[in-house]
Amino acid sequence: MDEPMADAPGAQVKVTFTTTEADLQLPESKRQLLVPADIRRYGLSRVLNSESMLDTGSIPFDFLVSGSFLRTSLEDYLTSNGLSLETNLTLQYVRSLIPPVYEASFEHDDWVSAVDVLSETSPSGRWSGDSFQRGQDRILSASYDGLLRIWNASGQILTTSPSGSHGGHTASIKAAKFLTNSQLASAGMDQTVRVWKYTETDQFSGDLKPTLELYGHTGSIDSLEVDGASKRILTASADGAIGFWSTSKASAPEADASLLPGAHASKRRKITTSLTAAQRGPLSLMQIHSAPASAAVFDPRDRTVAYSVSQDHTLRTIDLTTSAVVSTLTTTHPLLSLCALSRAGAGASSSSPTSPLLAAGTAARHITLVDPRASTSTTSVMTLRGHTNKVVSLCASPQNDYALVSGAHDGTCRIWDLRSVRPATKDEGGLGSVSEPVYVIERESVRQGGAKSKKPVAGEGCKVFGVVWDASLGIFSGGEDKKVQVNSGRHIVAE
Repeated sequence: MDEPMADAPGAQVKVTFTTTEADLQLPESKRQLLVPADIRRYGLSRVLNSESMLDTGSIPFDFLVSGSFLRTSLEDYLTSNGLSLETNLTLQYVRSLIPPVYEASFEHDDWVSAVDVLSETSPSGRWSGDSFQRGQDRILSASYDGLLRIWNASGQILTTSPSGSHGGHTASIKAAKFLTNSQLASAGMDQTVRVWKYTETDQFSGDLKPTLELYGHTGSIDSLEVDGASKRILTASADGAIGFWSTSKASAPEADASLLPGAHASKRRKITTSLTAAQRGPLSLMQIHSAPASAAVFDPRDRTVAYSVSQDHTLRTIDLTTSAVVSTLTTTHPLLSLCALSRAGAGASSSSPTSPLLAAGTAARHITLVDPRASTSTTSVMTLRGHTNKVVSLCASPQNDYALVSGAHDGTCRIWDLRSVRPATKDEGGLGSVSEPVYVIERESVRQGGAKSKKPVAGEGCKVFGVVWDASLGIFSGGEDKKVQVNSGRHIVAE
C-alpha cells in the first residue's frame, strides 16, 4: 500500500510531456521526467522553458491532465483522483491562458440586443477588401430603442440610425451585422430586414442611410446572419420561418404587396415609410419550424448550406439552392442560439472532415455540441455546462477551432475550451463528455455596484443578449444593463 503523500517529503512523480503544437515538440528522450510532487503549473512551465528542455525562455504554459486543466499541485491532483505516487501522469502542455480583462463600456439609452465588429480580422473587414483601411475599426450596436449606433474603438459614437419616421426601424431591433465597411443589415420586431449604406465624412462622424427594406416575415426577426462575399442574408423569425435574402435591389424579388406598409391602412391614415429605400421580398422563405425559429447560420465552408434551430427542439440542415430541409435532428430542449465550429475542435471523426460541428444554446442553461450529419441516436458530441439561465448568444473563437464564447440571461459571458473535457456524472445523465468554462465574464455594471448590486442568480437586470469575439478588438457583449461591454480577447484560450 502506498504511503500517504503528506508523509513523503521530497516525493516525486513521473510525468510524460506531450503537445499538439508542432513548434513546441520535445525530443523523445526528454518527454519523460521525474518532478517534485508538490509542483504546480508555474513550476512545470519553468521546467519546460529551461535550457535543458525547450529552451524557449519565458513562454507561459498550461497543462491538461485527462482533459482538464491542472489547477492544483500534482500531489493534490493525485490525491483528489485516488491515484498513487507511482502513477505516470501524461501532461499535455499548451500556451497559457490569459484572463479576458475588462476594458471599457459604451453607454446606451435602452437594452442592447446585438453587437458586431468591423476590423481587419473580422469577416466584414475581409469582405471589404482593399477599401478597408487599417485602424478604421468600428463597433455596431443594436438597441431596443429601435436605433443602430456605430462607434469607434475609443467608444465615441460616429452615427445613429434614423428613427422610424425617417426610414429606420419602427420597433426594437433584435439583430445587426456588418456586411462590409460600407454596408450593414439589421432586423427586429417590426418584422423587416433593413440594409444600410454607411459612409464617413471624417474620422469622427458618419452617416447611415437605408437603401433596402425586405419584407416577408410575419413575426419578430430575432436572428440575422450575413455573407458579404455572396451578398446574402439569413434570418430566423418568431413566425417559424427561415428567410434567405439578397442585399442587391436588382436580384431581390418583389415583395408581397400585402406585407408592405399601408397595405391595410385606410386612405386617411398615412403610413410612415422610407422615401428612398427600395422594398423587396425574400429569395426564399422557408416555413420549416413548428415554433419560433431562434437562429440560422451559413455552413462556414459551403454557403449553399445553412443550419437553423428553433424552440421546437430541432436543428435543421437546409439546402439553400432548393430551399429543402436535408435533415432534422431533434433534441430534448428548446434551442435558442447557434454557431458553427470546425470539427477539429471536439475530436470528431475524420470520416466527414468538411462537416462542421454546431454549438446550440438551450433554454435548459447548457450548450450542446451536435454533428448535423449524425443519426439522432448519436446527436450530442459534448455538453457545455455552467450557465444558470438561457443561453441566447454564441460566437466561435476567431483564433482557433476549439473555443467559443457564450452569452446568457444569467448576466455572464463564458469562455469554453473544447479540449478540456470530463465524463458526464451520474447527475448529468452519465453519458457523453462535459466541458466547463475556463473563464466567466461578469457584467462590470454589477461589479462596480458592489454589494448593493449583487447579481441575481438568474441575471435579472443584467441579462446578456448578444456577444461577438474579434481577434483584433476583443470580446464585445451587450445586454439589459444598457451597455456594450468590452473585454480583452487575445490569447484567452491557449493555441
